Parts: sequence; C-alpha cells; structure tokens
Amino acid sequence: MKRAIINGIIHTGDEIINDGVIVTENGIIVSVQSEVPEAVDLIDLKGKNLAAGFIDIQINGGEKHYFSQSPNEETIQDIYENSLKYGTTHTLPCLISSSNETIHQGIEAIRNYREKHKNGVLGMHLEGPFLNPLKRGAHSAVQVRKPTNSELEEIIRYGKDVIKVITIAPECFTEEQLDMLLESGIVLSIGHTTITYDEARYYFSKGIKLVTHLFNAMTQFGHREPGLVGAVFENDSVYAPIILDGAHCNYTSAGIAYKLKKDKLFLISDATFLGRKIQNFKWENFDAHLENGFYRNIEGNLAGATISMDEAVKNACEHLDISINEAIKMATCRVASAINMDNEIGKIKKGFPAHFVTFNNDFSTVESLVY
Repeated sequence: MKRAIINGIIHTGDEIINDGVIVTENGIIVSVQSEVPEAVDLIDLKGKNLAAGFIDIQINGGEKHYFSQSPNEETIQDIYENSLKYGTTHTLPCLISSSNETIHQGIEAIRNYREKHKNGVLGMHLEGPFLNPLKRGAHSAVQVRKPTNSELEEIIRYGKDVIKVITIAPECFTEEQLDMLLESGIVLSIGHTTITYDEARYYFSKGIKLVTHLFNAMTQFGHREPGLVGAVFENDSVYAPIILDGAHCNYTSAGIAYKLKKDKLFLISDATFLGRKIQNFKWENFDAHLENGFYRNIEGNLAGATISMDEAVKNACEHLDISINEAIKMATCRVASAINMDNEIGKIKKGFPAHFVTFNNDFSTVESLVY
C-alpha cells in the first residue's frame, strides 16, 4: 500500500521541512516531496512533529522480561513491542555478562527472531563478560572474566551476524585478542574499565570509536589524570552515549559533555525494564529494586535505568538547552552513525525504512508509526 504522510513538521535528520509530504510503499520511504500524490492512503499528522523512529542500542528488558535472564524470542518481542510505545522503532537487546551457554542462547534467539520478523530488531549488544571486575557495576562477579582465545573465536564465529556491538574492558585483552575483535566487523565499545587517559588514546588509535554509557563505570576526568572521560572529550572521532535520566550523570555534567562532543554525543536508555512496572527483580547474582524512580541493587549501585528514549529526548531538550531537532538527532541519525548504519536507518530519506515517531512539542503525546 502506498501512503502519504501530510501536515507534519518533518525532522529528516538533515533539515526541517514544514510543508513536506512523505510517500511510503511496502515499508520503505519512496520520496520526500512537496505535492500530495493521487490514489494514496493519507496520514494526517495535524501539525505534530515527525522524525525517524528512535534507535536504542542498549536496552535490557521490556515491560515483563529481562533478556539476560530469558534470552528467548518472547523477551525480544516484549522489548520490541513495548519500545514502540515510547517512539523507539529500532533496538539492540542487551545481554549483560553471562555464561557461554547463555551468550549462545541469546545469539540464537536474536537470529531466529530476525528470520521471522522483519522489524527494527537490529541484532544484539553484548555488554561483557570481558570487563574489569573493579568496574563491573551491577554485573555478576561470577560471570565477569578475561577472554580466552578459543572463547573469543567462538563468540565471533557464532555471533558475527548477530552481535552488532560488544562492550569490553580492553585492558583484559591481549593484543592478539583485540585484533581478532577489530577484524570481526563487530563494533567495539569501551566500558566497565579502569584504563587511563594514555591507555584510552592508544585503544582509540587502534580503531575503537565508541564507549559505553559515558561517565558510568569508567575512569573520570581529573586535573592530573584526565581518564577515559578526558580522552573521550579530547577525541572528535569517538562516539559517547549517555543515560540522560539525572541519576546516571548530573544534568550539568551532561551539558558539559554536549558542548564538548556535539554530534558525537547520543542517547541510550539502558533500561532494565520499560514502564516502571517491575518493582523488584532477582536473577542469579543480579538484583534490582525500584527506589525513587531508579533501579538499584542491594549494594546501592544503579542496576540499569528506568528511562525510555522519548523521556531521554525530552530531558535533552529541557536540561541541555537544545532544540527539539537537535535532541531528535541524538536519538536517531547520530546513533546510526555510531554503529555504522547511517546509510540504512536514522533519517527520513528515500530508501530508508518507513519507521517513524510522531510527537507534540512537549512530548506528552508520542506514537510510533511503522509501515
């Protein structure tokens, strides 16, 4: 079916169009034009904003299920369908530090799901298990470990077409192992790490261009040791996602990061669960309870977030003092660029998926449109 979306403020990712018409057919954007074609199904936005659907590359659960606990297709569907409620049309379900068996189950579940459903589930984010135990946060001490060559080779071989991003502490790897990952095509992200500023510069020079949740579980900026945060601020090529909920980092710190990183700063949810419906959660050595609107574990550490992507975008507008259009880019095209998918998703552009989010200026009404 051919559709024409009319009467909206269109945020394409490149420009804002006030009187445009988006024509879609068979799930693809056919054109962005000025005239309404004949014999189409009209979608009237009645003056609302329209952008490419939000992209969340780090989400742990839906409203009911937690992916690392239940790495199956039911959980993936829970994450996908409930993300749609908050304007997110593309996701990377996140598997935190787990056993080899669980990692394989997660990979297989994503692979099988993507074969059956041609939607916005892009693959998997594997966060760990190869992290520094000193910065493990809520990750299980039992599962956090150094890689062996054979384990790494197996994960790369089995997960190469599924794992889109892997978070690692590079100090836990040999040079040979790092090169194996860099050559795999999987996007590497540095996180849960104790590396220094100088070490970070070295790993960036090897080709790593992404970090995991800026400020959290990494060495901070100091006047004598700039840390990983300082290295990220200095390097214009490195992308930095941020959990903009006021708990994982102070809004003032986020504002400073935005001034320094500009188009390399983007948004993630890192949601443990969406919708704040799960009050308490216990699984193996991982626990989380809702405390003043945030998930924390028994040790008092933040245990993932409660925020959704539309809330993150709203917070960016309100606390970073930026325009709606700029905030939208932090949840769409800049995310796509960070994972090397900027030629496929994240913009309203001919040939891109007809996956949109529509919203009013105060984000009190948010709706996904997937055609």
